[in-house]
Amino acid sequence: MKHNELQIEMDETVAEGVYSNMAVMSHSTSEFVIDFLRLMPGVEKAKVKSRVVMTPEHAKRLMFAIQDNIRKYEMQFGEIRIPDPRLMAAPKGEA
Repeated sequence: MKHNELQIEMDETVAEGVYSNMAVMSHSTSEFVIDFLRLMPGVEKAKVKSRVVMTPEHAKRLMFAIQDNIRKYEMQFGEIRIPDPRLMAAPKGEA
């Protein structure tokens, strides 16, 4: 193992993941809060399935990592299309 190599451990529950089809983000001067929700068809209430809290610096690093991965995905599989641009605007949440 290289001196700077990070080993990551994950228990089985976390490895299963959590399905989310919506995210709501809020922030303060010191942190970003991302709530991942699952919205079921025909239901007017979305349930928060997971919450991630991070520093603004890490939120920006996450943004760059997501942009890079979307670029790589689209190079391999084609453009990701969003049929309704209004879906890009999520409701404002409070953390």
